[in-house]
Parts: sequence; C-alpha cells; structure tokens
Amino acid sequence: MRGFVPPDPEGGVSSYQYAVVYVPRRSRNRFSANCVAIKDSPEQALAESDPEKKYFAARVMGPSKSSEGQYLYYLAEWLED
Repeated sequence: MRGFVPPDPEGGVSSYQYAVVYVPRRSRNRFSANCVAIKDSPEQALAESDPEKKYFAARVMGPSKSSEGQYLYYLAEWLED
C-alpha cells in the first residue's frame, strides 16, 4: 500500500482493529488518531456508525507515528451492513 508506514515487527504497537472513523468522504486511506474511535468488534463499529454524519465503520491498522510526529491509522477495509 503506497504511503503506508509499516508497523514495527518487534514493537507490537500497531495492529488491525475495528473502529468508527469520522471522515468527510471515504476516498481517504489514512486518518489522524483524533478521527478514529476504536471498537471491540465489527458489530459494535457498525452499530455506532452514522454515515449521514460522516461516521463510518472500518477495519484499520495502527497506530503508526508519522514523520511529523502525528499518530495515524490506515484503512484496511470499510465495513458494510
């Protein structure tokens, strides 16, 4: 994936997780940590999503620290009902 910061294999920090992501449009593939709310399951993420208010359920990978020092999550897939 282009623009993807790979996780540190020895650090164990980044992982795949389910989340609700606030994003103006679903064309983006990385998100600032303040736009991501981690959830326990895909069902919970879907239940708490609200597409009309731009909150979408997703499977994300992260967090990763960018070169600018921000924490980012990367889109693995959008979750659909």
